[in-house]
Amino acid sequence: MRIAANSAAIGLTIASAYFLYAESVSTRRLEAQLQTSERLRERLENEIAVLRAERDDLSRPSRIEPAARALGMRPPVAGDYVELSEITNPRESPPR
Repeated sequence: MRIAANSAAIGLTIASAYFLYAESVSTRRLEAQLQTSERLRERLENEIAVLRAERDDLSRPSRIEPAARALGMRPPVAGDYVELSEITNPRESPPR
């Protein structure tokens, strides 16, 4: 009886050690994946910040205005606006 109890205790100890080791390996793998995901998130957040700064720089009116004037564009004047009620059929051009 005593030998059977000792054998069972040794078997349970070995099985517990195996499962704990497997859980430890699994935990380390998940931790590595989490760190990889966090580094990717930080890199993407930095890229987003850079892109926002570039967008803000490129959309400055002082930068856009000379390029628009070089293309022949000008600020709108009062005659450029039309009331929607004045348009009868947008597919047909109005008689002039």
